[in-house]
Amino acid sequence: MTHAPGDPRQLLIVEDDDAFARTLKRSFERRGYVVEAAHSPEEMDALLATFRPGYAVVDLKLGGASGLACVQTLRAFDPAMRIVVLTGFASIATAVEAIKLGASYYLAKPSNTDDIEAAFERSEGNAETPLDARPSSIKTVEWEHIHQVLVETGFNISETARRLGMHRRTLARKLEKRQIR
Repeated sequence: MTHAPGDPRQLLIVEDDDAFARTLKRSFERRGYVVEAAHSPEEMDALLATFRPGYAVVDLKLGGASGLACVQTLRAFDPAMRIVVLTGFASIATAVEAIKLGASYYLAKPSNTDDIEAAFERSEGNAETPLDARPSSIKTVEWEHIHQVLVETGFNISETARRLGMHRRTLARKLEKRQIR
């Protein structure tokens, strides 16, 4: 995304954690961005009626709604928009889906303004990225499977637990243990 010198970069933050959204907003404003924040997909849609962002930061899980739907909406709104997805529940399945739907980059929380701004500028993959020679642990494989089913069910805990054949409270405990804050 290019902008003329002196032209303010416009950023939309879609994040349901009010404190985190405020912190990001202030930090990006100090860097010269014009920033608006939405706490839900509905607020995002309302803002897009008057705000034309070239950049977006979208939380993957928005109080029961999926940030992936927001990515899809934002990509349709402006195919050139640079979109970074943030998540406290990082998994390969959601990273792949986010990129397929039009996200430019996918970051696990906690991520700071430097990480996000660097992600905006990355437009190509890096073939020099080192490959991890270690095989995935059973816990990692389990977590990725759980997260894939979560995505398939739109983050519905009860339906995910049913599909996985486990009690809802057991799933909730596993999610609490793996949450990245």
